[in-house]
Amino acid sequence: MPNAILQLRVELQHIEPLIWRRLQMPGDCTFWDLHVAIQSAFAWNDTHLHEFRPVGQRDGHPRLGMPLDDFDENPPLPGWEHRVADVLTHANPRLEYEYDFGDGWEHLIVLEEILEASPGKAYPRCTAGERSAPPDDCGGSDGYASLLETLADPEDPDHASSHAWASSQKGRRGRFDPEAFDEQKVKFANPAPRLKRLLAYIASQRR
Repeated sequence: MPNAILQLRVELQHIEPLIWRRLQMPGDCTFWDLHVAIQSAFAWNDTHLHEFRPVGQRDGHPRLGMPLDDFDENPPLPGWEHRVADVLTHANPRLEYEYDFGDGWEHLIVLEEILEASPGKAYPRCTAGERSAPPDDCGGSDGYASLLETLADPEDPDHASSHAWASSQKGRRGRFDPEAFDEQKVKFANPAPRLKRLLAYIASQRR
């Protein structure tokens, strides 16, 4: 379909109530483009490794991400060289995306529809979602649960400092509210400069 748009539902796993986003991506987008769009939609900082992989196959192939380690026997394929539409199809509509292998933020990506681009609209777009995503480096789902307890308890000695820290994270605006989300406020970063910096870093490590 000319001017195809992939409508994707992205759900953050292991946290209840569910945190999710609906993204509309250009049909020719790469996995790097999708990675940067997810980072923007969830207000992640993009300061950690990531990979896309088949559902339930943590160590299986094909994995797509950032092949930075020359000593990795099974490195992921470069995400910027592969199109999402070549992997995510109506016959194979689900993928996993993990960001930050330490905190282990796992997301389920589901292809909902393939649409036609609307004239005059820019893509990617975020058209729906619920709840704020956790701040980076808060310790995964268990650490986030602990953070929420602290934020909800004014008597906790770390209450004020935890609010200040959570609200200061990149991409956050104002006091951190775990229940707040407004798709109209999502601003998508340009993936090209980030890729340029990454490729320069990879080249410098291999000299």
